[in-house]
Amino acid sequence: MNAESVAEFLGGVPLLQRLPSSSLRKIAQVIKVEHYDEGEYVIRNGHSKGIYFIFEGEAEVCGNSEEDIRPEFILKRYDYFGDGEIITPNLSTDCFRGGGAPTSEQQADVIASSKLTCLVLPSEHWYLLQPKSIWNADVRQETCAPVETILHLDPIEVNLFQGITLPSAPKFGKVFGGQFIGHALAAASKTVDCLKIVHHLQAYFLLVGDYDIPILYEVHRLRDGKSFSTRRVDAKQKGNIVFTLLASFQKEEEGFEHQEAVMPSVPAPDTLLSLEELRERRIIDPRLPRSYRNKVAAVKHVPWPIEIRFIDPSNSTNQTKTPPRLKYWFRAKGKLTDDQALHRCVVAYASDLMFIGVSANPHRQRDLKINVLSLNHTMWFHRPLKADDWLLFVIESPSSSATRGVVTGQMFNQKGELVVTLVQEGLLRVVKSPPSAIRAKI
Repeated sequence: MNAESVAEFLGGVPLLQRLPSSSLRKIAQVIKVEHYDEGEYVIRNGHSKGIYFIFEGEAEVCGNSEEDIRPEFILKRYDYFGDGEIITPNLSTDCFRGGGAPTSEQQADVIASSKLTCLVLPSEHWYLLQPKSIWNADVRQETCAPVETILHLDPIEVNLFQGITLPSAPKFGKVFGGQFIGHALAAASKTVDCLKIVHHLQAYFLLVGDYDIPILYEVHRLRDGKSFSTRRVDAKQKGNIVFTLLASFQKEEEGFEHQEAVMPSVPAPDTLLSLEELRERRIIDPRLPRSYRNKVAAVKHVPWPIEIRFIDPSNSTNQTKTPPRLKYWFRAKGKLTDDQALHRCVVAYASDLMFIGVSANPHRQRDLKINVLSLNHTMWFHRPLKADDWLLFVIESPSSSATRGVVTGQMFNQKGELVVTLVQEGLLRVVKSPPSAIRAKI
């Protein structure tokens, strides 16, 4: 049994869904394999060697009273148990099945009820179960890259996570759609083994999210196969499902390769202006209306956790007709933890920043306000990527009709490799002005 197969197994243990993939790999390096025959004691009188994870076979948990020895629980594959001093309340709220071990007041025996194989995490390595965040075992989330902190979730129980909208996170008057996507994908990713990475997701925006209250993400394990796993995640606020995501994960394997998509010839990102520099230029640009420049200057600037460099910065306002296309480089600000699951969550988060709005470009005109809302969002991840390195996002809108617009997108790395393909559909509606009050003539 090699470390990779151990890490793959550990990814299916509910207790460990909160751990970064780096922690699972460290645990796989120090794990011990123990074999037991039917009827043999695994734990007697509450004394154990560490935390046990059942790899194969079954075990019974029995009271250790000589007057009353009877099975109380049946433990199976992926269940875990151990010394109550090791599995503490902050790691699990259950007692046995899918939970922790009995405390010293609830000492019990664990007996193999069949040929049994257990993976044992020695007690001196229990600290590996207490990471600083779900993405990084050693660095606290407050000191991570801004978007990594935004995408942190608190595990509540098995398959249930809680996320919040940080004061520094983009909001746009409601919970940002990219935050829903990133959070939900993070929750789904934490319930599959670390060797499986998302390759496709489909999301639906159902209701406007309230950024002042927490969001619960409930994960439904639809399928777990040898190569693929499927998850559905429902985001809930006030008892209502406000967002849902379906994601498929695949274990990496070699296969056929081809790429017809060609990355456009564009300037290097380091030669282009940042959003902050563009904002300062627009404030003093005499070609723009004074009212628009005053409005831009008056609005408090909230830096995004994603750095963006436009290929062709526009000199127009949001009330000027422009072609339905956009190209820009983007990357996460700061250094992200080296976890491919995190990097794909970050790209999913960033993909909704300026996507569906492109479909409204040909319809913009003076004194016309267009309300743009995302309806659904689809992504295919083709190749490994780094979200803290520059990616080129190429967006086009092939059509809009019946109050709905569609945008397609391609993301390339700096080597010209196509890493992500995207499609989004959104609602485009004219904001109707309220009827003006009728003035009485005197």
